Amino acid sequence: MIAPIIDEIADAKVGVLKVGKVDVDQNQAVAARYGIRAIPTIILFKNGEVKEQIVGMVSKNDLLAKIEAVL
Repeated sequence: MIAPIIDEIADAKVGVLKVGKVDVDQNQAVAARYGIRAIPTIILFKNGEVKEQIVGMVSKNDLLAKIEAVL
């Protein structure tokens, strides 16, 4: 459900941020490294450091606000 929202934000913020998706079923080491226990989990990084971790569904406006706070 959140994938279309993330895709919209990625398209709108080209050149401003990078968006990546990970299938944690296929990449369990990544899930363990970041403590991902629920889907969806969105992790916002800045300069390679985790700045925010969002678990569960979130509205587009709330997600954009959290992204802007990290930028």
